[in-house]
Amino acid sequence: MIAIEMTPDKTSQWASWLWLTLGTVWLVMWFGMKKAKKVETPWEMAKHGLPVMLGFWLLYEKSWNWSWLNLKLFPAAPAVWWIGLALTAIGVAISIWARLTLGANWSGVVTLKKGHELIRKGLYRWIRHPIYTGILIGFIGTALIKGHLRGWIGFVIVWATFYFKARREENFLRQEFGDGFEEHARHTGMFLPRVT
Repeated sequence: MIAIEMTPDKTSQWASWLWLTLGTVWLVMWFGMKKAKKVETPWEMAKHGLPVMLGFWLLYEKSWNWSWLNLKLFPAAPAVWWIGLALTAIGVAISIWARLTLGANWSGVVTLKKGHELIRKGLYRWIRHPIYTGILIGFIGTALIKGHLRGWIGFVIVWATFYFKARREENFLRQEFGDGFEEHARHTGMFLPRVT
């Protein structure tokens, strides 16, 4: 049996490859999107794009002296790194699955497409925003690998950003689908399945 030596740098590199895989899927599928009929303003795009970039920057930045923000919250142990890598992989897989389910209705910004459909299959049967769910799970995993406080601050920033972006998306969907969206919202959770 071959033993794999685990280090935080090696595990972090594997996590980075998983995030790169997600980005590649996004880029490839971007070419098949439907045309937009309603799009948020550039200022609204910046209000969610910039905080998400800040969150990931906090997670990955190495060159700044962060003093107390580099505080380690978890032990530097292979078990923690393996759990982090597994969560990153699960999160990326959830996001890719949800992205594939949305098909041509997807957009990286808040928009309504021409011929937009209210997707209620796959993970969308239980969760209204499973792409965000996957990214948040993956972020938790990578924050475990990195181990520092600033990664968890980045997570809080990304979570809050996704919450407000999801609410804006839902306003667009309410305007488009009315009672159909309201019925869907009653049976699904925003980021986690509704427990009732």
